[in-house]
Amino acid sequence: MNIIMYSKALYSSWMYYSPDRMLIDCGEGASTYLGNKSFAVQRVFLTHGHADHIAGLWGLVNTRNNAMGDKEKSLEIYYPKGSKSVEEFLDFILKVNNDLKYMLSIKPVEIGEEIVLHRTGGVKRVIRPFRTHHTINEISFGYNIYERRKHLKEKYRDLSQNEILDMIKKYGREEITVDYEHKILTISGDSTPIPVKDAYETDLLIHESTFLDEEDRKGNNHSSVKEVLRLSKEAKVKSLILYHISTRYERNIKRYINRAIDEIGVDFPVLYVHPSKIFTLK
Repeated sequence: MNIIMYSKALYSSWMYYSPDRMLIDCGEGASTYLGNKSFAVQRVFLTHGHADHIAGLWGLVNTRNNAMGDKEKSLEIYYPKGSKSVEEFLDFILKVNNDLKYMLSIKPVEIGEEIVLHRTGGVKRVIRPFRTHHTINEISFGYNIYERRKHLKEKYRDLSQNEILDMIKKYGREEITVDYEHKILTISGDSTPIPVKDAYETDLLIHESTFLDEEDRKGNNHSSVKEVLRLSKEAKVKSLILYHISTRYERNIKRYINRAIDEIGVDFPVLYVHPSKIFTLK
């Protein structure tokens, strides 16, 4: 997967997804840690406009403008259409960086839209937003990354490799294959548990888990570990990363999560982002 991420609830959250050179959110310190990797970022997808998810944009835009790196590389920033906090912050960033040496595109995105991330051969990778529930006054999205692939039609699956090649030569690849979508990554942003359908059968679910103990939650803006484990089990995810964990739990995270895993009875890998450490997954 090649993921680098940091997440401390209320302070900063960001994730760099290397295969598609993109950031999901850009909390404070993202460019500081990434250093010259900041020039590799092609796109930023924001889940919502709270400061701990967007404060690092100023540093990212400024770093790419002034540090030693390729100024020919463009940067695209996508955000939930209608998010006034994001729009006003980006307006400010543009005002104080009015001499950008590279192309910066700012693009509001809506539910139902699709952005192509990568296309090679018969594989196309795309990202689509889905609606999440966080706060009343802030539009919030999660994101799904899909790969569009091809596999043999049912009636051709028992053919030998030579027979398949003969069929391709005779009728063309489109005759014997069918397109399908494979969900490779789902990230929630700040949210109560996302709908099962949005996480269903994803290879990797990255879901916020602000509260280890549900009794500590005041209001209905975030998720707890047990809620996310139940969601993940129902959605048949292949693996799970818990993030956006409150610093109040720093000393007890591993023990509590392991206990919750046993209680819920999940049989897939579960990792977590410690709120004081950089997390990497290769």
